[in-house]
Amino acid sequence: MSSWTDDELAQIGDAEELQIAGLQQDGTLHKPIIIWVVRHGDGLYVRSVKGTRAGWFRGTQERHEGRIWAGGVEKDVRFVAETDPAVNAAIDATYETKYRHEAQWVPPVLTPIARASTLKIVPR
Repeated sequence: MSSWTDDELAQIGDAEELQIAGLQQDGTLHKPIIIWVVRHGDGLYVRSVKGTRAGWFRGTQERHEGRIWAGGVEKDVRFVAETDPAVNAAIDATYETKYRHEAQWVPPVLTPIARASTLKIVPR
């Protein structure tokens, strides 16, 4: 399994937003959308406010692969469901800290519905 370089983790983790596109069955990418991204330890994570019913999230589940763009990094990735309650609690705290300047928009990304869509982004 590939891992992020320290520079990639810093660049993506510090980015305000990330573009994400899931890989379709035919090998082409879905249209990229912009979402928030957080870094927890050596991992990068995203969530959908609409949970697993969001179009972009469903697109990541076709092949569990895709591409991201953030902080000057473009990378082919895998999407891995993060279900560990302790990790999700830490991700909640990271969202609250990183996006405190957007405080009115943070609570929707902390709901059980959003938490159920937490994906770890892994380079491939």
